[in-house]
Amino acid sequence: MWDFSTEPEYREKLDWAREFVHTEVRDLEVLGVDRDTLLRLEEPLKQKVKDAGLWAAHLPPQLGGGGLGQVKLALLHEILGQAFYASEVFGNMAPDSGNAELIAVGATEEQRERWLYPLLDGTLRSAFSMTEPGAGADPTLLTTRAVRDGDHWVINGHKWYTSNGPSADFLIVMAVTDPEAAPHRRASMFVVPKGTPGVRMLRTIGTMAEPCQHHLNWSTGDSEIRYEDVTVPADHLIGQPGEGFLLAQKRLGPGRIHHCMRWIGMMRRAFDMMCERSLSRYTHGSLLSEKQSVQNYIADSAAQMHAARLMTLHAAWTIDQVGASRARTEIAMIKYFGSRALFDVVDRAIQVHGSLGYSTDLPLELMFRQARSFSIVDGPDEVHRVTVARRTLRGYQAREVPTEHIPTRATGARERFAEALEALSLNH
Repeated sequence: MWDFSTEPEYREKLDWAREFVHTEVRDLEVLGVDRDTLLRLEEPLKQKVKDAGLWAAHLPPQLGGGGLGQVKLALLHEILGQAFYASEVFGNMAPDSGNAELIAVGATEEQRERWLYPLLDGTLRSAFSMTEPGAGADPTLLTTRAVRDGDHWVINGHKWYTSNGPSADFLIVMAVTDPEAAPHRRASMFVVPKGTPGVRMLRTIGTMAEPCQHHLNWSTGDSEIRYEDVTVPADHLIGQPGEGFLLAQKRLGPGRIHHCMRWIGMMRRAFDMMCERSLSRYTHGSLLSEKQSVQNYIADSAAQMHAARLMTLHAAWTIDQVGASRARTEIAMIKYFGSRALFDVVDRAIQVHGSLGYSTDLPLELMFRQARSFSIVDGPDEVHRVTVARRTLRGYQAREVPTEHIPTRATGARERFAEALEALSLNH
């Protein structure tokens, strides 16, 4: 029996979060201020979240989080998805939230003191440096190397699309430490402070969501980086050598639940705007809400949104029951289904708003550009479909079809059909 219910005390917290996001956090989107000013304006809002007991809710209580479990987290992230800066204000901003989970799982207490707790306090920012040119979505193709040299590791390689690279105080770098090991035991994770000699920030990468390389009002961008004889102490290794893939999976599994629920929150915002527009825009003799094509948009969007929400909550519930490793099919499924649903809902909302939806006067155009990226980030949708197909097929066995009988059965069917037609014509 699936159960997505929560106790009354937590529902009150969700009600508070919903009101807070709608009345205070959304206001940050229209100010048009630079990044430093934005961070200063966020500080009192972050304190309110901490006072409400919802700061960094994805972490266990001993690390300053809520220890909520995935269903409760999913319901919170659904609310956070309705405002662009809400995740940051609630201490759940990617990639910091995933990096915090990674450090919490794999780091020593000394490493937590140095990196995790300042990250949770918001005094440090982090970056995740895994993707490489040529490797794409296959981490077994990584070529960045880390070689042990006495009490240090020396890192050399080229990373592409390092999340949050421009503003990070430290980077978590995935590098091959044993090229002869099995594919998923070759790599390890390292903490590399930003100012370490040999860390070359080549550029900030412009994207569809951030066509200008230094956007004022969204995220801090992604970097292309070269690591040239970057030397870090041995105690900057997270976990044990060869655990890089294991740590990456622990980081990404629950994180995808949070992403998908934030997408549902974004869908809800776009959906609400579409419905309100349809009831207020009069054209060609009637309201948009009275036109069948718009009604189809609304009905299809409601169905996709509802399905994505239930699938994501079920995946969260499954993690709570049996752990992320046994919920891989559910996690993979919601990633590609949710990203497609978000794209479709936002696209329809823009169409209903016409030129207004295409303009920057509304947040829909930014939602659309963000939505397009979600089919790529956290693993391309095609990779997740392969995961679902392979894991589904494990429950089946091949069966041989007795091909020698197919012509006989087909011929018999044709003969019976011809006899039926003949009888029908005689009766008439």
